[in-house]
Amino acid sequence: MVSAVREIDFDDFSEGFPAFMTITLMPFTFSIANGIAAGIVFYTALKVLSGKAREVHWMMYILFVLVVSRYLFLGGE
Repeated sequence: MVSAVREIDFDDFSEGFPAFMTITLMPFTFSIANGIAAGIVFYTALKVLSGKAREVHWMMYILFVLVVSRYLFLGGE
């Protein structure tokens, strides 16, 4: 499962950091869903903040809004 990590471009911060956070948060939160949610939020936010918003698929923006809304209104349950 970890062999795919070699293909991640860690030289590009907007690609590497969300992947790192996803991989790191899964075992620390004991939840795959929380790790993936963090990856979605970090990936979309970093791409927009670094001026690469066109590289993000439109579905990621929808997922970003849904994930952020879930944690804002329902908490970390």
